[in-house]
Amino acid sequence: GIRTLRQPGGLSGFTRRSESPYDPFGAAHSSTSISAGLGMAVAHHLRAEHDPSYRERNVVAVIGDGSISAGMAYEAMNNAAVAGPGAGRLIVVLNDNEMSIAPPVGAMSNYLSRLMSSRQFLGLRDLAGKVARRLPERLERTAKKADEYARGMITGGTLFEELGFYYVGPVDGHDLTQLVPILRNLRDADDKGPILLHILTEKGRGYRPAESAGDKYHAVA
Repeated sequence: GIRTLRQPGGLSGFTRRSESPYDPFGAAHSSTSISAGLGMAVAHHLRAEHDPSYRERNVVAVIGDGSISAGMAYEAMNNAAVAGPGAGRLIVVLNDNEMSIAPPVGAMSNYLSRLMSSRQFLGLRDLAGKVARRLPERLERTAKKADEYARGMITGGTLFEELGFYYVGPVDGHDLTQLVPILRNLRDADDKGPILLHILTEKGRGYRPAESAGDKYHAVA
């Protein structure tokens, strides 16, 4: 049972396919989700050539702010950026409970995140991209950089934009009235390349022993 978690002969602290049909892959550390998610997204893209139902399948990879600092996570994001249509339905959720890489979150930030995740905004951005591609190469590069840095100045996501991800956030991960509409927008958007949704949370929210002990309860889900 759960009391054997991380004990000799007990439940694994990571995903293990032999333990649960809901564990899609085996892992031994916490920075593997983006790599696994990218593999699944590319597989779905290839499968869609024979089964159209796979075209609408999103793959969601959740990773913490500590785990994303590992080289494997950045390797995966770099690969996703060059995977083309194969990464078109990959959504990475960055669960940031340290607030170490995020600007303050408020009503304006939440509004902008919802706006930038909307179908209308993504459609307009796609149209602007098509127009830019008809411009001379130098002007096209300038237009692309202007788009990246304008959104980076608003959201703080320039790093992820440089890695090839469409960045949305940061948003309050405990405010479902903000989070759920954003997730629905991203789910329903057409293929848009890999996306990173940055949410801010408090470890152990609602359970005082976990809230007050920064070094405990990390393995409890």
